[in-house]
Amino acid sequence: MLIIAIILFGMLVGAIAQFILGRGASGIDWPMAFVSGLVGSFVGGLLISLLSGDGLELRASGIIGSIVGAVIVTLVWQWLRRRSASTAH
Repeated sequence: MLIIAIILFGMLVGAIAQFILGRGASGIDWPMAFVSGLVGSFVGGLLISLLSGDGLELRASGIIGSIVGAVIVTLVWQWLRRRSASTAH
């Protein structure tokens, strides 16, 4: 059950990251939301939680860190897609 909750939380954070970056109007890219949410949550959420002294408990600092991490991962993913599309032509 915990695995399902982690996956759903990651997808939600990834979707929020896409809305923040303005992609939500054209629809959510769910594979990108899944990957950026999970990676961003792990890296950003864990890093911010540990730096703020909250440990591994679910707190506001971890959620904010998860969203910031997902935004960064989404930006990098979009940059790589544009770069590979421009070199393919």
